[in-house]
Amino acid sequence: MAKPGIDLAIASDQDVVLEARAGRQAAYRELVRRYERPIFSLIYRMVRNREQAEDLSQETFVKALNAIESYRPEYKFSSWIFKIANNVSIDHLRRRELDTLSLDGSPHALTPEAIQASALQLGDRQETALEELEAKELGGEIEAAIATLRPEYRACILLRHVEGRPYEEIATMLDLPLGTVKTYIHRARGELRQALAHLRQ
Repeated sequence: MAKPGIDLAIASDQDVVLEARAGRQAAYRELVRRYERPIFSLIYRMVRNREQAEDLSQETFVKALNAIESYRPEYKFSSWIFKIANNVSIDHLRRRELDTLSLDGSPHALTPEAIQASALQLGDRQETALEELEAKELGGEIEAAIATLRPEYRACILLRHVEGRPYEEIATMLDLPLGTVKTYIHRARGELRQALAHLRQ
């Protein structure tokens, strides 16, 4: 039973969800307040269009609030709602057929000038370069390259290196085996390295 009169501003996500399930509209608003910016940020990095990201963010919250009864409190609420956001984004990208883009000839491909600057970050440390960018803002040139990845790879890279999520949590969020998540991230890094190496020539 939800606690009456709970202070939503300091309550845990799980307690706020209980209040939302009990029909307290302020609890719904509190969940949106907590996750509006990170959800928009993730979706925007996936679709790279502000208007579409706003629409998809709204769709994410509608889906989440309509399915709030299915949330299991033993899991992080953040993982649950990010999973919904990711599915909404990937569905959108598939509808737009953006997952067929290749790095070669992409309108987002790096210029030689941009790669010269990014080489200072990536250098010869190809295996660890993206790890060094974890939990930081990615450079614009690397974000553009990430935008050309197939949606599943893109989601894994963004969750790992922008959101800083552990592999196990990404696997839960994306409904993928842990090994598949690691494989996707490894392959995505390889595609990004190839793009950078191609532009160095």
